[in-house]
Amino acid sequence: MTDTTNNNAAAPNFPEQVTGMYILARALKNIGIENVYGLVGIPITEAAYIIQGQGIRFVGFRHEQQAGMAAATDGFVTGKPGVLMTVSSLGFLNGLTATANATVNCYPMIQISGSSVREPIDLEQGTYEGLDQLNIAKPLVKAAYRVNRAEDIPTGVVRAYRAAVSGRPGGVYLDITTPALGQVMDHAAAEALLQQPVDLQPSMVPAAEAVERAAALLASAKKPAILIGKGAAQAHVEDLVKKLVETTGVPFYPMSMAKGMLPDKHPLSALSVRSTIMEEADVVMLVGARLNWLLSRGHGKWNQQGQFIQLDIDPVEIDSNRHIAAPVIGDLRSSLEALLTALEGKKMAMDAGWVPSLQAQSRVKNAKFAQRLADAVTASPMNHWSALSAAKKVMEANPDVILVNEGANTLDDTRDTIDMAMPRHRIDCATWAIMGMGMGSAIGAAVATGKSVVAIEGDSAFGFSGMDFSTICRYKLPVTVCVFNNGGIYNGIGEPLDKTSDPAPTTLDVHARYDRLGDAFGAKTYYVTTPAEYEAALAEAIASKVPALIDVQLAADSGKESGHIGYLNPAPLIDITV
Repeated sequence: MTDTTNNNAAAPNFPEQVTGMYILARALKNIGIENVYGLVGIPITEAAYIIQGQGIRFVGFRHEQQAGMAAATDGFVTGKPGVLMTVSSLGFLNGLTATANATVNCYPMIQISGSSVREPIDLEQGTYEGLDQLNIAKPLVKAAYRVNRAEDIPTGVVRAYRAAVSGRPGGVYLDITTPALGQVMDHAAAEALLQQPVDLQPSMVPAAEAVERAAALLASAKKPAILIGKGAAQAHVEDLVKKLVETTGVPFYPMSMAKGMLPDKHPLSALSVRSTIMEEADVVMLVGARLNWLLSRGHGKWNQQGQFIQLDIDPVEIDSNRHIAAPVIGDLRSSLEALLTALEGKKMAMDAGWVPSLQAQSRVKNAKFAQRLADAVTASPMNHWSALSAAKKVMEANPDVILVNEGANTLDDTRDTIDMAMPRHRIDCATWAIMGMGMGSAIGAAVATGKSVVAIEGDSAFGFSGMDFSTICRYKLPVTVCVFNNGGIYNGIGEPLDKTSDPAPTTLDVHARYDRLGDAFGAKTYYVTTPAEYEAALAEAIASKVPALIDVQLAADSGKESGHIGYLNPAPLIDITV
């Protein structure tokens, strides 16, 4: 074996010799990675070519953050770690935002970044992109490792994979130094490093007494509810959730990215009566969901005498906000299987009127919501509701199309409007509610599944990642991007509070023509101003299965500040028409 650790090392004598970059590609292939997302540059350019040569799809982006969002989405929809590859220094930092977000949202993901030679970094002597990447990443990710020798690359890859998927999934950082990437080894010695890992994601079976306690509590409830989180969607346990709901008759409420685990229109869906569930349920079972801020941390409107059952793989999560009367610690498939067995023969004590009352409330609320959409159709220019009345028809007629969604009003209103019928078909900004995941997630969903994707974006949200629409076009992905243009963050009617001639901080450009960005990259493009135009354009774009961009023109006063700060939603002071 020849070990070269400097930038002036002789090139390997192919094919008898290979580099650490080849070993990395082979290690990824050996562990079953099918897609890598990234942006090339020093020191990973050649590695990307070699990865591609191994039959792994390398999807090149315009920004590392979006490549990371794609990798995270790949991890969510497949259950295997999505892989991001970046250059060192700022490229690493750009990608790290997505890896940190994956960790918070429990998406299995691995970020692999090249890094500079260690010695001048450790002595702070100043070197090319000399950032101590490992120590920066550690506080933000589930696990972090550094590889300094080519022969350790397969071990690093396997450890990163196991860390990403074991227990509660998350983002893992793998730092590979430039000397390790460039190190030369004999081909035969390199191949000998590869071993097939065994049981990468072992089952974690819950304790029998915990399962029995949970089953007894659920069966004793008078007004029970099952709350489904995106952890259940990521775990691919929709078959067991369906069996649990339908054998017990307990109503369910899905969190945003769990919509479609059972169809939103299922007779036991409590999607329209969240407040009633919170206020009246006496036992709530959390399945892959956390009592974080999205659920008022279990306080606020929640029944304070109510009890919780929580199915989670991480014991640290239990009692984080509310007392959990019946924790069940294990992987969701094992826990649900055990719970279903424990419920056999138990008689449910649920009040006979509980489900009918929820269904009656749902009918009333759904009718009012349908009337809101119907009334909005005549609005000119369009508002969010009139545009969504068109999108709802098309999306619900195409239930296997994956919906990516972000924005402020665009996010909230789309989530409320479009019913989902299939699991892992709604992807949004999730736990941290961050903007700027749209193009990356749309690409990751399309690449990982091969399915058509529609991204419904606010104009502000689209601005974070819009340049990666070119990546959609370059890879000819079946993705339709709809930009809801109301000319601003929340809306386009902001007025400066001082005497400046500058625009208000929340205003963008209601006259912007986002469809012309699509023209620049050869996509199908549409500019629509009515619900009928939007409905026809969206249906045609989905059917075409080619990249498409629809500029959905809204009125500048469509939308409001979504943090419920009343004084930021004044009556219009200026001409708000398009």
